Amino acid sequence: MTVTATSVDRQDQQEPSTAPTRGARLLRLVPAATAALSGVLLYVSFPPRTLWWLALPAFALFGWVLRGRGWKAGLGLGYLFGLGFLLPLLVWTGVEVGPGPWIALVVIEAIFVALVGAGVAAVSKLPAWPVWGAAVWIAGEAARARVPFRGFPWGKIAFGQADGVFLPLAALGGTPVLGFAVVLCGFGLCEAVRLGLRWRRTREVRRSAAALALISMAVPVLSAVAARSLVSDKAETGTATVAVIQGNVPRLGLDFNSQRRAVLDFHARETERLAAEVKAGKKAQPDFVLWPENSSDIDPFANPDAAAVIEQAAEAIDAPISVGGVVERDGKLYNEQILWDPEKGATQTYDKRQVQPFGEFLPMRSLIGAINDEWTSMVRQDFSRGSEPGVFDFGDAKVGLATCYEAAFDWAVRDTVTHGAQIISVPSNNATFDRSEMTYQQLAMSRVRAVEHSRTVTVPVTSGVSAIIMPDGEITQKTGMFVADSLVQKVPLRSSETPATKLGILPEIALLLVAAGGLGWAIGAGMRGRRAGGV
Repeated sequence: MTVTATSVDRQDQQEPSTAPTRGARLLRLVPAATAALSGVLLYVSFPPRTLWWLALPAFALFGWVLRGRGWKAGLGLGYLFGLGFLLPLLVWTGVEVGPGPWIALVVIEAIFVALVGAGVAAVSKLPAWPVWGAAVWIAGEAARARVPFRGFPWGKIAFGQADGVFLPLAALGGTPVLGFAVVLCGFGLCEAVRLGLRWRRTREVRRSAAALALISMAVPVLSAVAARSLVSDKAETGTATVAVIQGNVPRLGLDFNSQRRAVLDFHARETERLAAEVKAGKKAQPDFVLWPENSSDIDPFANPDAAAVIEQAAEAIDAPISVGGVVERDGKLYNEQILWDPEKGATQTYDKRQVQPFGEFLPMRSLIGAINDEWTSMVRQDFSRGSEPGVFDFGDAKVGLATCYEAAFDWAVRDTVTHGAQIISVPSNNATFDRSEMTYQQLAMSRVRAVEHSRTVTVPVTSGVSAIIMPDGEITQKTGMFVADSLVQKVPLRSSETPATKLGILPEIALLLVAAGGLGWAIGAGMRGRRAGGV
């Protein structure tokens, strides 16, 4: 009995200690769950939803879980935040090829967010940490836009702000400044709430810390209000009447590319239908017509029948057409825009410079083929890159071209404007991605580009959504998805350059230097602290 009693006593003594251990384990899961859920919240702030303001609490929560932690914890929490954000944002990448490539892309891209998490955790111990933390985020975006495979900037914070109050900042310093302002405001909100809770508990808060938290929230908003003066729809060098053609595709999916003649015929037919409406006085005569990317996957230089179809459409509408073609030249394949004049035929071309990895060229072809032969068959021949900016001369109007995927890259849009573009066109083919959110995410990019460079942006898409966007980012006309339609509108021609256009990459470099300064300060402070502690 003595032994039994002793056993019971020991059990009674041990049981109270197990409950706190389980509770502690559950508490340790709270930051991880918060990081992942705040990433999901950031995703919800992106198009097609207009909940842009959710980016602020998303970054406030992200800052909350990172503040005061070590870089290793920041790395893990940042990765969870990246997964919560990118998994739903990029689900469209697996629409036709299955979940494998989608998950692989997210797993790789989330590494950049993990590194940002480590950096933000490191600078979170510094005074004015929201400034350093926001700069670190932009440094992560800058890296993600350049590597690997020439980068993948999809999901830049700026691209979720097309409907937001911060949008005018795009004209001030481009996507880096716009994104920095949003993240700074979110981290500032985190710090303001944290200090508010401390004040309620202790009635003691440093005035300087409180002031910095409020400034972190106020300055981005006030700067955005001031930057509205940079946004204008006023015509500076006249106007032009533009027509955007959406011919539609016979079927959805990757086999769209096997239906090349049907797609060409669809766009020619829609152009001829518009010509009949113009002749009947129902629509204005366009000065030029814009067809989407891949509207003629049959090379019109090698196939006279395709050239004849385009020529007939141009003659019917009595205006030059920008045609999206697939062209083979010297054994190389190009995604090309062709300016087709009704009298002179093809007069100018632009070869897409930022071709899409795994869509238009296949890195590590042998390795991917060993994993799945079907993936290599989808990209049988790699597209080659162009080397010159595309600016087509349509009479008095100069139209800059950024083909589809290129709209995500700052440089690919900016240099069309610095080379004289008065209008920007983003010809695209989204038929591969069905009715996913990809179309709306890309449309939001074009709205940001319109404000960034103060230019009208046209978006001709094979299957929709095609649109005409004013220099203030407002969509004035758009089509539905998977319908044949055309848009005709008189738009302003603008020649002045915004500060963002003039400054180019300089704002991004400045923010990278801020991030480097904050990280250097944090690392130095940590080393001094360890030496002082005798570690």
